[in-house]
Formats: sequence, C-alpha cells, structure tokens
Amino acid sequence: MIKFGPAGNSDSFYAQGYKSSLDMPAWLHNMSLTAYEYSLARGARLRPELAVRLGEKALEQGICVSVHAPYYINLASDDPSAIQKSEGYILDTSQTASLLGARRVVLHPGSVGQNSRKHAFANVKRNLEQIIIKLKQAKLDVALCPETMGKKNQIGSLDETLELCLLDPSMIPTLDFGHLHAVDGGALIHEQDYRRIFERLLAVLGEERGRTIHIHYSRIEFTEKGGEKKHWTYSDTAYGPEFEPLAQCLNEYGMSATVICESRGTMAEDAMTLKKIYDRIREDYLFRLENI
Repeated sequence: MIKFGPAGNSDSFYAQGYKSSLDMPAWLHNMSLTAYEYSLARGARLRPELAVRLGEKALEQGICVSVHAPYYINLASDDPSAIQKSEGYILDTSQTASLLGARRVVLHPGSVGQNSRKHAFANVKRNLEQIIIKLKQAKLDVALCPETMGKKNQIGSLDETLELCLLDPSMIPTLDFGHLHAVDGGALIHEQDYRRIFERLLAVLGEERGRTIHIHYSRIEFTEKGGEKKHWTYSDTAYGPEFEPLAQCLNEYGMSATVICESRGTMAEDAMTLKKIYDRIREDYLFRLENI
C-alpha cells in the first residue's frame, strides 16, 4: 500500500538523453518505482493532448500520478482578485490532473502576510470551501491535498492542514516531513517525534480516513528564524530528517501512502533508496510479528 516516486525529473533522466516527460513512466518502471508527481508549480501549461498521452503511458507502466498546483496560490489573501486568480489556478490544475488520470492535487494554502495568522487561516478555510463546491459542480473527481509547510509565515502547520481536510471527506493531507522538521527548528529526531504526528493525524481524521495520506520527503536546510531554506539530497546527511523512523511508523500504523521524494536533482534515485529502506524495515517488522 506504499508507493514511491519522485517529484519531477531527476538530472540523470536528462543526462541519459531523455527530453520529454512522456518517457518518465517507463523510466520509473524500470527503476521499480510506482509514483510520479508532475509539477504544475509555474502554471497549468501542459497541453491537453500531452496530458492525456502522459496519463496513458503512466497507466500502462503502473505509475500512480499526482500533480502539484502552482506555488503562487494564496488563499489567505484579503484581495478578491488574488483569490479569483488562485481559484482559477486550482481549477485549471484539477482539469489537467483529470486529463493525466491523477486524482491528487497538492497545494500550498497561502501566506500569512500582514494579517494575523487566525485571520489568514479563516480566509483559507472560507475560500477553499468555495473551491471544493466549484470542483464538484465541474464534476472534477480530484482530491485536494493541502501541504504542511516549512516556512513560518506560511499557512500549513500540522493542525491547520488537518483542519482544512475536515472541510470535505475527499481531501487528503500532504505531510511534508522535511517541512515539519524545518518549521520547528529540527523537530523530527526520535521515533516518538514521528509518532506524535501520526497520533494527531488519526485523532483528527479518524482511525480509517487518517490512514490514507500523501507524503513529501527530503532532507531540508533551515534557519531558526524563518524555517525552510533549501532542499538537499539523501546523501547530504548534515541535514534531516531521517527516513527510518518514518518508515517504521508507516508500517506500525498500517498506513496507505504515496511517498514523493523532493531531493535536489536526485529525486528518483533517492526515492529508490527510500523504498529499499522501507522494504527492509517492513520485512523486519513482519518477521517480529510472526515471532511474537
């Protein structure tokens, strides 16, 4: 029930002579990966015919596709024109996701700006609720997946993300463990630090619904003042968080998850590493269960 894959295309994909994302599904399949997050972070500009072709190729290769909405969405704003634009970005992204056969649309809710955090969050909730209504009216069968954010001035704490997901049963939280680590100054060290996240998840969303999640992972550099600064590769061990405690919790809590690796340039290779770590820990976990 755990799928692994990259956010975007690794540097090695292009170094091997590939130029089109249409080649990614077969490339990922050959690496034994099963997920792929297509970035529309700078706008939903993928031509419809290409979206359909990419979706078909992903289906043929057993690759589960998700989509990342534009970074410049800001549902926390007081500006009606900014909200209208953000709404358009989400609807356009959801339309492209449908053409791709992708059900999950990951989004950043917005920034606090000059407002109080309470006011900004109330704006996000109200605006997101209206967008969900419009998605249903448009018959776009996608799950919006608000992401936990890594910078302190962004809406997207764990509690805020889970509260947003209570707006509609279709919504799925994107737990970015690099962001959760960075925003609290390196908070994820021990297994119990991860356990607190999973316990909170299940307490808010329930024992059944709370076990279906979307995950982003990478090592992240941060500052105490602002939070997230820069993504690094899995081999850059000067930065956290570690993946092993997360893999242990995924097994113990019986999670159904897609794990998207956001490493800097080596996202597919590092997704393979994460998969190997998870498989090893799962094998050990099952062995212990059988021998209790």
